[in-house]
Amino acid sequence: MITDEIRAELFSCQDLKYRDFHSKLMPDYNKNNIIGVRSPQVRSIARAFSKREDIDEFLFELPHKFYEESNVHGFIICGFSDYDKTVKYLDDFLPYVDNWATCDLLKPKAFPKNKDRLINDIDRWLESDKTYTKRFAMGMLMAHFLDEAFKEEYLEKIYTLRSEDYYLNMMKAWFFATDLAKQWESSVKVIENNLLDRWSHNKAIQKAIESYRITDEQKVYLKTLKIK
Repeated sequence: MITDEIRAELFSCQDLKYRDFHSKLMPDYNKNNIIGVRSPQVRSIARAFSKREDIDEFLFELPHKFYEESNVHGFIICGFSDYDKTVKYLDDFLPYVDNWATCDLLKPKAFPKNKDRLINDIDRWLESDKTYTKRFAMGMLMAHFLDEAFKEEYLEKIYTLRSEDYYLNMMKAWFFATDLAKQWESSVKVIENNLLDRWSHNKAIQKAIESYRITDEQKVYLKTLKIK
């Protein structure tokens, strides 16, 4: 079975010291389900197996047992050039994504040239009750719609989200810290008007202040907007 072959290939690259290090970055994840393979090696394995005619057998076998198997799956999807195929496989895969690292490695090749269609799928994913489907949608809005495709209305899609989940709120803060660097005039209004929850508000300011893309003058102003 192709899944067994992929697993054997991953274990042949196992680095237990790296596994111990990486598991500390994912404290909520079961360490026993982490093999310990560095991302370039996982990506290389994904590239090699993506050419197999029986790859769907692996892609349809969800959920995967090991963290790196999920990452192989994610890298394979990201290599698809067809937008419809990418979204179809993502819709099957996203409900089984159970950690921030797998979620954030998803950078589909088909998305940049299909932004007119992507924004509708982002809206759909934002409505999901799955933490990492929602985080993925937030990440895609941040990656593809804060530059030339930016519209001020997109900010509302993020600041109106309310959650007690740390990983969603961290992405929300990351989104606005990035937006402050790229679309200052629009995003600073969100901060000035306290439209974010308190934690995300303060974390967004903290992350923006740490950014080299924010001017010293802007950083001084942002510090005055912290919620005590």
